[in-house]
Amino acid sequence: MLAFFLFLPLGVILSVIRINIGIVLPFKIQLLAAAIFGLRYRTSGLRTPPADGKQRRGVLYVCTHRTLVDPIMLSSALQKPVPALTYSLSRLSELIAPIKTVRLTRDRARDAETMSRLLRQGDLAVCPEGTTCREPYLLRFSPLFAELADDMEPVALDAQVTALYGTTASGHKWLDPVAFFANPAPSYRVEFLGAVPREWTRAGGRTGVEVANWVQRRLGEALEFECTGLTRRDKYMMLAGNDGVVAK
Repeated sequence: MLAFFLFLPLGVILSVIRINIGIVLPFKIQLLAAAIFGLRYRTSGLRTPPADGKQRRGVLYVCTHRTLVDPIMLSSALQKPVPALTYSLSRLSELIAPIKTVRLTRDRARDAETMSRLLRQGDLAVCPEGTTCREPYLLRFSPLFAELADDMEPVALDAQVTALYGTTASGHKWLDPVAFFANPAPSYRVEFLGAVPREWTRAGGRTGVEVANWVQRRLGEALEFECTGLTRRDKYMMLAGNDGVVAK
């Protein structure tokens, strides 16, 4: 315990440096600079873009949700900024994010329109679980993403820490990245799993729920995580120990 408190001031300094690397430096040198300051990063399965560059709509990257920096790690792997859909990101996190963030409203019609518009403009990242989960489980995927895109690629993201969790069950979510990067040697794994086969898309005759469940299973297998039917609300109900209302 004493060692933890002795390290904490250094951890805060490391966190500030690592966060600023993501904000200030271009993607091409971010990973090298981060590695110098102790961040371990591993990526695999990245596809080579089509030679002709022709693409009517963007690729929808369907990611697992471990910490708030998931979309930034995805962009670092792709070496380009990919806009990310968010639900309850703090204003501070939105301001310092090195990528574009688009807040959803949980209104199905409005969110569908927003996602369709963004996909017409280019690539997009989404975390269908709707909230972060630090345990080796995947929450139920919202099927909305599967109803709007056929060109999808699941991306398995996993974060490992040694001292401080990079996610909080309740409280100040904007501190999550600070806690994650304050670890002595935090690590991130980004694995691209290839395009979703046409027979497992809406164009192939599948329903949105079937597509969402297939993608969840594929990601669960890659990470060796258990797939669940729990929703974001279920998670907070269990944490509260009642009907979802956290006692003051």
